[in-house]
Amino acid sequence: MFKALADPTRRQLLDRLHERNGQTLGELCGSLAMARQSASQHLAVLESANLISTVWHGREKLHYLNPVPLHEIQERWIDKFETPRLRVLSAVRHRAEEQHMTTPPTYIYVTYVRATPEQVWEALTSADLTARFWGHRNESDWQPGSTWQHVRTDGSGIADVTGTVLEARPPERLVLTFPGSDEQRDGSPSRVTFTIERHQDIVRITVRHEDLPTESDLEAVSAGWPAVLANLKSLLETGDVLPQAPWEMHADLRDAQLTRNDPS
Repeated sequence: MFKALADPTRRQLLDRLHERNGQTLGELCGSLAMARQSASQHLAVLESANLISTVWHGREKLHYLNPVPLHEIQERWIDKFETPRLRVLSAVRHRAEEQHMTTPPTYIYVTYVRATPEQVWEALTSADLTARFWGHRNESDWQPGSTWQHVRTDGSGIADVTGTVLEARPPERLVLTFPGSDEQRDGSPSRVTFTIERHQDIVRITVRHEDLPTESDLEAVSAGWPAVLANLKSLLETGDVLPQAPWEMHADLRDAQLTRNDPS
């Protein structure tokens, strides 16, 4: 078990499962810059050390954190020796860390589309197609290190988002910085990872939006990504987008809620 925990990548995999238990291999790969084969090897080491367990759910293999071996280590090597003092030191450390660092929120959304991975990749990277289902043109050469822009379709040429392509592996994986206006000023953009996985005649799209600055940003993307991907799904499956822009529904509901809460 100590050998399994000695590797920082395996510790990171355990951290990911602690954040959200029951993830597939593809979802775990989406949070790490590594190939599926490498991740599978690390997961096999963790499973042999009994630090994770796996369960098949249909055709998906889900990975779960198993805390029992760690608890046994704690009971044998920590609790009977230094528990009171260690708890005090741990409390001091956590308090100090909380004052200087908070964990940025992360949002994950998964949907299934009747399409090919190539069609999904083209939809995400084509300026003309993104203009149809997203309301903005995504413009870039889509090479790692290149700039990408989220340009308005009103002919103004204004880019509401300007980010960087961090990784492009067509048609399976696309990683972008996705800064908001404040993040563009202070140089700390959030990051979006699209993972595209084929399953016979359908495709699973996983969007992972990491390093969000605030809880309000998390609330915004929690409404935005399902709306964008619903329009993408409609376009690929029917040839046309939804009759109304789905993100407008969230804005209308929010405005109605504000009206109800305003006594004036």
